[in-house]
This record gives sequence, structure tokens and C-alpha cells, in this order.
Amino acid sequence: MSHHSVDAGTGGLDATPAYGHPTLTPNPPPVPAAGSAGPADPAPRPPGRDRYLDLLRAVALVRVVVFHIFGWAWLTILFPSMGVMFALAGSLMARSLSKRSPWSVLRGRLRRLLPPMWALALIIVPVMFLMGWKPAREEGLWGIVKLLNYLVPIGAPPYPFESGDGSGVLDTTWAQDSAGPLWYIRAYLWFVLLSPLLVRAFRRAPWVTLLFPVALTAVIGTGLVEVPGEFGMALTDFAVYGACWVLGFAHNDGMFQKVPRYLTVSLAAMTMAFGLWWASGHLTAEGWNLDEIPLAQATWSLGFVMILLQYSPSWQELPGKLKQFDSTITLANNRAVTIYLWHNLLIMMTYPLIDQLWNIPGSESFATELDSLYNVLPLVMVWPMIGLMILAIGWVEDLAAQRRPRLWPNGEKRARGGRRSPTRKR
Repeated sequence: MSHHSVDAGTGGLDATPAYGHPTLTPNPPPVPAAGSAGPADPAPRPPGRDRYLDLLRAVALVRVVVFHIFGWAWLTILFPSMGVMFALAGSLMARSLSKRSPWSVLRGRLRRLLPPMWALALIIVPVMFLMGWKPAREEGLWGIVKLLNYLVPIGAPPYPFESGDGSGVLDTTWAQDSAGPLWYIRAYLWFVLLSPLLVRAFRRAPWVTLLFPVALTAVIGTGLVEVPGEFGMALTDFAVYGACWVLGFAHNDGMFQKVPRYLTVSLAAMTMAFGLWWASGHLTAEGWNLDEIPLAQATWSLGFVMILLQYSPSWQELPGKLKQFDSTITLANNRAVTIYLWHNLLIMMTYPLIDQLWNIPGSESFATELDSLYNVLPLVMVWPMIGLMILAIGWVEDLAAQRRPRLWPNGEKRARGGRRSPTRKR
């Protein structure tokens, strides 16, 4: 799926973030269809945040940023971020649909998803036009219609593959770096819109619903059947990550508690082994980058997520040494959409800033050290820039969720006497 990749050593995001944070409250038992055997009632969960899921989401975001800087293919095997994020989002979606009407859930998800994307579009799209992009000249009326995907991304928002002449601060691929990862927003929207039907199907026929996306990947993701154009790319994304989304349903319904761990691990190991075997015979120019090998990505992510959710400890607080990262993990979860939407553009902007280091008077005395650190410095510089973006525009996520805007929602608040105390309210 080459549309997931960006230049300069980056690859497609593997969302984001998930766009919500599950609360560990007892779930109402799913209502099976008449004449069918639904899953057993899930065991009640303790109240509070599931910090294990928060940790997974934060790790997934960090892995995405690192991958987009260095482009190391092995990272897609070490931690399949997109599969993890879609599974977490699927769990939250199933929980919401168990408590509220489908229309209410869909409306809430769209409200939380779209405004942060609009904020990005409000900045990058005018710049694309100012730098010479003319979609109407290139595709006529259809080029204008496709711009509506920046409002509601049923398809991938369009962008010029080259923008500008490269003589300024922005590289000619800046538009692709900025808008290319929006494929995830499209995929997430598809999953949200289809979830009412998917949840009903899952509770009637769990295994069929789980394996259908994998079978679909085997048909269209391998080229056996080609579906051209934007619809084909969207359908491939749905197929590749659909099983992970459905695994989120199983997690929410407590089904992992009913399955022996040895069985889950055995099935997961076989699924992952198949994924690696398939990848070994279908390597692309990017080697073992599973983003570019749909069936390998689907099966490896499915097995990986099965193990993560089977061993889900449901922490109410981070244990041991992980506690020192509590505020960072909280901030990452509260600003997951902002981090995902802006990180690629910010990575690209680190390079012009790094180049200025050689213009510092006396820099020739440590030019050798700068040369050796050139590829590492973006990783150092991008995090402060992400922090500045969180301060500048992250509050849009709060407005989208109908919350009071917050500049730095890391779970801490100023206590009386000037001390800072942790809080879980978000």
C-alpha cells in the first residue's frame, strides 16, 4: 500500500491514534439475536481508566514518529502500531454502541474526529494553492469535488505530489508529507460508519466476522482481484485492519476472558508465522516493511493484537517504574489526534532548522560531530515541536469533545500550596 508511505525515510502511519479513551466500567451484556448464541456476559471491570490500553496507545504513537524519521522496516514487525490503534478504537466503539444508540455514537465520533482534521486542512490547503496547486485544471470539476474529502474524508483528501520548487524552507514533497497520512482518518471513518453493522454481525457470528477482513485481504490485497482507484485503496485498508477492529469488539465483550491463553497464543503464533512467511516471498523495494505487504500486515497485526489483548492486565494505575511516565502517557492519549495529524509535517520542518546549525559562528570546530548526528537530530528536535503544536492547536480536540479547552492535559493539576497532584479526570 504505497499510498501509506512518505518520502525522506518515512512510511505511512501505522492512527492513531485511537480517538477515545475507554473507561473500565461494567459493560451491559450484549443482546444476542433471537435463535443465536451470543457471547457470554463479560465479567465486570473495575472503575477507572485502563492504563494498560493508554500505554499501548502511547507506545504506538512513539513508534509511528520514530518510523517516520528513520524508516526502519523492522519497526513494522516489532510493534504494528496501526493494528494496535484500530483494535483499541474498536473496543471503545463496541462499548459505546452497547450503551447508546448507533446514531448518537456516530454523531459523537464524527464530532471528535473531524474538527482536528479541519484545523490541519485550514492551514495546509491554502498553502498548497498559494504554491501553485490547481486541482480544477488537473481534473476539472472532479478535482474540486474531491476537496470535500477535507470536510468529510469518505475518500482520501487530495494533494499535489510535488509542491513548490524546493528553493524555500519547504521541500517539494511537503504536501504529501502533510496530507498523505490522512488515509488513516478515512479508514477510521469507514470503520466508525460500519461499526453498528459489524457489531451486530460479530455478536451473531464472531469467527466469520473476524476472519472476513483477512479473507478479503487475501483476495484484493494480493492482487488476485484488483479494485482500482480510491475505492480500491480504501477497501484494502478496511480489509487489512478490519480484523484488529473486530478484535476490539471481542475485548470489550470480555471474550478473551473465556478463551484459554494457550489457545489464543497458539492461534496467534501460527497467524504471525504465516504473515512472516508470506512477507518473505513478497518483499518490496522497502524490504520487510509490512505496510507495503497487505496480507502480511493483516495477519501479523492480527496475531500481535490477539496476544496483547489476551494478556491485558487492566491497570487502574501504571505499575512500578512505569509510573514515572504517567503524565507523558496521559498527555499522549489526550492529544493523540494532534500528534498524529501534525507529526509528519513537523518532522519535515526539523531539517531546515538542523541545517542552520552549520551557520552558527564557530560551528566548523564541531562540524564532524554535527555530521555524525545529522540523522538523529530530527528525533531530538521533533518532540519539542510536537509540544509547541499541542500548546498551539491541541485544544481543538477539547472543543471537538465538548470539553473545556486545556493547553497541556497531562493529568496533573495545580493543588493548593503550589504542589502538583495527579488527576485522572479527562
